[in-house]
Amino acid sequence: MQAEELRTLAMEIRRHKTEKQNVELKAAAHGCPTRLFDTLSSFSNQDQGGIILFGIDESDNYRIVGVYDPQDLQKKVTEQCKQMEPSVRALFTVCEIDGKIIVSAEIPGVDIAERPVYYKGVGRIKGSYIRVGESDELMSEYEVYSYDAFRKRIRDDLRVVEDARMELFDKERLDRYLEAVKQERKNLADHVSDEEILELMGVTNRGIPTLAGLMVFSIYPQTYFPQLCITAVVVPGTEIGSTGEDGERFIDNKRITGPIPDMLKEAIDFVRTNSRTKSVIGEDGLRHDKDEYPAVAVREAILNAMVHRDYSSHTENVPIRIEMYRDRMEIKNSGGLYGKITIDSLGKVRPETRNAALANILELLRITENRYSGIPTIRTAFREAGLPAPVFSVLHGEFKVVFKNNIFKTESTIDKTNLAEAILEFCEQPRSRAELVEFTGLSRFYTMSTLVRPLVDQGKLRMTMPEKPKSSKQRFVRA
Repeated sequence: MQAEELRTLAMEIRRHKTEKQNVELKAAAHGCPTRLFDTLSSFSNQDQGGIILFGIDESDNYRIVGVYDPQDLQKKVTEQCKQMEPSVRALFTVCEIDGKIIVSAEIPGVDIAERPVYYKGVGRIKGSYIRVGESDELMSEYEVYSYDAFRKRIRDDLRVVEDARMELFDKERLDRYLEAVKQERKNLADHVSDEEILELMGVTNRGIPTLAGLMVFSIYPQTYFPQLCITAVVVPGTEIGSTGEDGERFIDNKRITGPIPDMLKEAIDFVRTNSRTKSVIGEDGLRHDKDEYPAVAVREAILNAMVHRDYSSHTENVPIRIEMYRDRMEIKNSGGLYGKITIDSLGKVRPETRNAALANILELLRITENRYSGIPTIRTAFREAGLPAPVFSVLHGEFKVVFKNNIFKTESTIDKTNLAEAILEFCEQPRSRAELVEFTGLSRFYTMSTLVRPLVDQGKLRMTMPEKPKSSKQRFVRA
């Protein structure tokens, strides 16, 4: 960062009177802050890193107070950086404003293979932080584990389920699978026994079922993992807690259990039963029924949730959730994005697979293609149906996909207040213009000029790059 860029950033902070997702303020007029490890950790653990700005007092109306000694400050901040694991390398910039010296320390984001960056003085669990809005929050034990699982290539779908019994497997499905393996994997057909095939393909380990094998072939996997299921609800309004005319909180409410192939079918049936069908007159003059949500997209989203969820002991008590509202459907599963993939690249690049054995088993059973085509298929289906683009997000280790229907599009043009509140909630994380347009399902012009701009002017939304309002890298976040 150049001195002039630092000066511009300081003026912007003073004008908006707020910190940012990637900017933390420290007064430092009378000495170096002694506890920086939470911010050093959180900035290092996000892709874009962050900037600690010393010399502005947030508690004194964001007044520029300057730093006590810029040289000593840099020295002591560097000492704290060395107490992190791995060590943080800050880049400093110094400038003068109205006779006061301010200092910035740019903290780079580290590669995901090195995360979490944590304070060695208290260890990984108590010293790893993540940035949420303007605050640094202690990572959960699961969030720390998720980084370790990727770095160490922990295969939770291959963990052994000691009490599981092969006698309680679906024999017909298992036989079909073995036949498929022999047809698709010719090198196994004539050289190994059926028992050895199950070992080599990750269905069993030393003759004991793995979690992947259990979730596909057991008659009732929930005997061992009661919450590895799907809970599905239909809400009468647009939020949990909304009630119908008779005070009912749920129009339908179901716990879906069984092996993955059976849960997939039952979950699709649940969505189909509770979806509304729209009748349209086609060019042929005949009436055609149009699904509220494209069936192929519903199947892919539910299947993705089951294949790519986290199956570790940290999340085995959290079911997949399907929540159907009047204006949308949400599908949630434990486990954020795996590896180095980001939300922006989702469906555009080949990701690493969290549960490779499980995905391979389902591929051979012709349940999934295992070709990373799920997200593109979902997007294409919604585009061809003339529906708002689906929205994918990750927060606190949970992956969520939101499907909007055209009811949302119609009502949102009437009730701008509710839509504005929805946008603010959506912008708890920084969002691009494209994400906002996808979220509203409206035109780019209407979304930005009629909905987003007033929220910025009212101070409810902030631009992450206010000095470059037209930048393609501009993001909007709740103030």
